[in-house]
Amino acid sequence: MMMQRKIKLELDEVKDFVITASRCDFDIDVSYNRFTVDAKSIVGVLGLDLNRPLTVAYNGYNQEFERMMNRLVLAS
Repeated sequence: MMMQRKIKLELDEVKDFVITASRCDFDIDVSYNRFTVDAKSIVGVLGLDLNRPLTVAYNGYNQEFERMMNRLVLAS
């Protein structure tokens, strides 16, 4: 089942986000508007507008990644 969650990512959180995503054995995409990048690419994530809410889409489960997502998720 594909998960999609909205997050707010600060510049000082990007490195930990990418490292945590890289430990997952499934694909994770981060997007804003029409731009989609691999969450495992620090250059890609840094290229997004971090002032905007980002959409993270993934199809898998990793406990460490879920903990990070729960910290970054935007309140509905």
